[in-house]
Amino acid sequence: MKESYQSLLEGNKRWALSKIQDDPEYFERTKSLQTPQYLWIGCSDSRVPETEVTGTQQGQLFVHRNIANMVVHTDLNLLSVVEYAVEILKVKHIIVCGHYGCGGVAAATKNDSFGYVDNWLRNIKEVYNRNTLELTSIEDETARVNRLVELNVIEQVKNLAKTKAVQRAWKSRTLEIHGWVYGLDTGIIKDLHSVYDHVENVDPIFRYDFKDDQK
Repeated sequence: MKESYQSLLEGNKRWALSKIQDDPEYFERTKSLQTPQYLWIGCSDSRVPETEVTGTQQGQLFVHRNIANMVVHTDLNLLSVVEYAVEILKVKHIIVCGHYGCGGVAAATKNDSFGYVDNWLRNIKEVYNRNTLELTSIEDETARVNRLVELNVIEQVKNLAKTKAVQRAWKSRTLEIHGWVYGLDTGIIKDLHSVYDHVENVDPIFRYDFKDDQK
């Protein structure tokens, strides 16, 4: 166990040295560079490293990850990340990226109990319940789970559009929310073309009428 842990530190040293060798000013330049145009909301799955799969560099993505890339209206961690990204960093795009073969989504299709995560997976079960007819018509289990992955991403895009931080931004500037799904077997990201870019995309009951000094 100690050797495995130590390998991470050794890997870090090799990585840092390679960066300096390629560009002696790399860390001096990037330490003050925090101007990302994108907020990435992804799954905690270790097989989906956001900078690698998008070919982006340090400082280009602001990142939040959780089980099954969820946007839950009671999650203060997520809401704080979104508010900071939108209001301070002024990101231009928010990307919700799920992935096919997601264990969290698959677990939500079962009736088994998995512990504390059951409360989190309840949100995905709600998505399943709203799309029961479509999902139960898919006989292949893998295909059914993968379709739920897509539907879940679409739902989280909608949930982001309901947040106050996003709607405040829409009052004065352009901000787009996108839904993507990464393929573990291909390495290719599928754009679901679920784009929200204006409060008119949001059901009226979820639209906020802000006063000038109100958050």
